Amino acid sequence: MGNKKDVQFNILSNKSTTHGAYHTGTISLSNLSSILIEGDQAKIDLGLIHAKSAVERGVKFTSNEDEVPGGTLYWVVWVAVDRDENGPYYAGAAACPMRIDREKRIGWKNLAFHVNRMDDALKRRVKLSEMGETEKAALKELLIKHNEEMWNNSKAELKAQLPS
Repeated sequence: MGNKKDVQFNILSNKSTTHGAYHTGTISLSNLSSILIEGDQAKIDLGLIHAKSAVERGVKFTSNEDEVPGGTLYWVVWVAVDRDENGPYYAGAAACPMRIDREKRIGWKNLAFHVNRMDDALKRRVKLSEMGETEKAALKELLIKHNEEMWNNSKAELKAQLPS
C-alpha cells in the first residue's frame, strides 16, 4: 500500500451532499477524510468516502461476512478535522471493518455501520476500540506523519485510544 501522492485531510471545501427526497437533510463532508488500514499499513484513501477506493473497485459486496471467509481484513477510519485556538487538530475518528477477497471479487461490509461511524467522526467522537494494536499503531503513525502539529493539538480521548 504505497503512497502515490501527498493527500490532504480537508477534502471538500464548503460543499455538502443532500440525502433523501425534498432536501430533507444535509451532511457536510467538508472536514472529513478516510484512511484505509491493512495490517500495519495505513494510507489516506479519499475514494472510501464514495465506496470507490482501489480495493473496493470491481468488488461485489455482501452483508453476510460468512460469504467472504478468505478475504483480507481492512479497516476504514473516518477522520474529521477541526480548528480551535491552538490550531487544526484531529477532532473525530471512527473505525469500521470490511473484508475483501480480491481474487473472488467479493467483499463484506456493513454499510449501515460504516455510515454510522462516519457520522460519529463528523460529530467529533472517537471510536477506535475494535481495531487491533497493529492497526492502531499504523493509524497513529500516519496521523503524526501527516501533520504532527494536528496530532499534538488533538484531544486526549484520541491519544488514549491509540498506543503510546
